[in-house]
Amino acid sequence: MRPTSVGIGWRSEIDLTVERLGADFVEVVAEAVRPDRLPESLRLLRERGTPVLPHAVTLSLGGAEPFDPAPVRHLARVAEALAAPLVSDHVAFVRAGGLEAGHLMPVPRTREALDVLVANVRAAQAELPVPLALENIAALVDWPDAELTEERFLAELVERTGCRLIVDVANLYANAHNIGTDPTAFLAGVPLDHVAYVHIAGGVWRDGVYHDTHAHPVLPEVLDLLGELCERVRPPGVLLERDDRYPSDDELAAELAAIRRVVRR
Repeated sequence: MRPTSVGIGWRSEIDLTVERLGADFVEVVAEAVRPDRLPESLRLLRERGTPVLPHAVTLSLGGAEPFDPAPVRHLARVAEALAAPLVSDHVAFVRAGGLEAGHLMPVPRTREALDVLVANVRAAQAELPVPLALENIAALVDWPDAELTEERFLAELVERTGCRLIVDVANLYANAHNIGTDPTAFLAGVPLDHVAYVHIAGGVWRDGVYHDTHAHPVLPEVLDLLGELCERVRPPGVLLERDDRYPSDDELAAELAAIRRVVRR
């Protein structure tokens, strides 16, 4: 069995750091990349043989708006430019009524909303040259009258579309404390054999609310959740996300080392 790869999110602010860290793979925000003008750092990583995975944030596959193929086609072009083995986005919507939310919004866990999501995912898959993975998000509110748990919602999504999953253990931690979900029940119910890779990130507590900032160190409790996941399945990869307040190279290297220790237990 191959060991779990450990990667980091590529950002232009830390491009040289990412090159020096020697991560097994990297992830790039698809909307931040022009496929006809890739950053030199990404080209260098690809020349080294480092996989670069495009991660989108604007597909809005969980939205009731008519399916928009334009962002999906951009994602497809980025995937082809990077020779990426897969692409990803989120189980979320970002626009409604012609307005952009500016962040990822949770999808109501109803049968009707699942039907819409499934239709949009299938439409996106038809436009993409590689498999699509979808990520669970952190939410500060939960829609009322849910008909499915999050894990059942995702399991049925996988059953009906064949999509892969990105399990974000930091989002599981955030949701457990902010809206009362159960991470252990999630890990027991979600189809872990369809996990493409795992996200992990840092956050901070403010006024009794946990904020998944991607700008602070990973909490030990989040590493414990990663350990719980790894006891159930060996994920192909685990990726550290960092989007702001970038620390020193040594601090990032230490976080990657901590992740490696967990996945190698």
